[in-house]
Amino acid sequence: MIKLTNIHKRFGESEILKGIDLEINQGEIIVVIGSSGTGKSTLLRCVNFLESADQGTITIGDVSVDSTNPNKNDVLALRRKTGFVFQNYALFAHLTAKQNIAEGLITVLGWKKDQAYERAQQILNDIGLGDKSEQYPASLSGGQQQRVGIGRAMAQEPELLLFDEPTSALDPEWVGEVLSLMKKLARVHQTMLVVTHEMQFAKEVADRVIFMAEGKIVEQGSPQDIFDNPQDIRLKKFLNQVGIQ
Repeated sequence: MIKLTNIHKRFGESEILKGIDLEINQGEIIVVIGSSGTGKSTLLRCVNFLESADQGTITIGDVSVDSTNPNKNDVLALRRKTGFVFQNYALFAHLTAKQNIAEGLITVLGWKKDQAYERAQQILNDIGLGDKSEQYPASLSGGQQQRVGIGRAMAQEPELLLFDEPTSALDPEWVGEVLSLMKKLARVHQTMLVVTHEMQFAKEVADRVIFMAEGKIVEQGSPQDIFDNPQDIRLKKFLNQVGIQ
């Protein structure tokens, strides 16, 4: 369903991604772990062209884009197949929770306002924020804002949800409610590619865990393979640093 082929990305003299190959099946939950600066977030952003890779092909369903010569219409079609959840929520401060969720449906998909607001309210109900629809981001907790961010990503029913460290900006008391919503999505087999430092979430939810180091996928496997029987010395060191081994 989703295929990344030979993805390379440079920022100046620094080569951040060094030939990433990855296939994701429909309904699969992939969790990407690794130390800061290994290219995890950059990889995520290259998938839907928030960043343009310097080389490589990205395929989601029937849309395939060559990063060396991307066609604008194909890039837009690819983005419509994804939903992106940012670590800092990225909500519009001047829009209510309901309007934040509805905005993409109106501006990207051309839905009528009434139809979009009805869908947004339905999503808010589903994520446990039905009574917050008319509130602005400033009046919501960090956990509630991030759940609205996830709701916005869900609104267009994307084939792939991308999560860029969705709990890293949250106070500890709000982390659980966001992870709980992500687990709910996992139970209905929403395809997800998640960059996170939440190792327990990776253990419980991931179908496959990918360990990145130095811009490459170094090791991948089931949570049991990665956490209980790591092979690469860099993975063993990382797990030791985060208190797993």
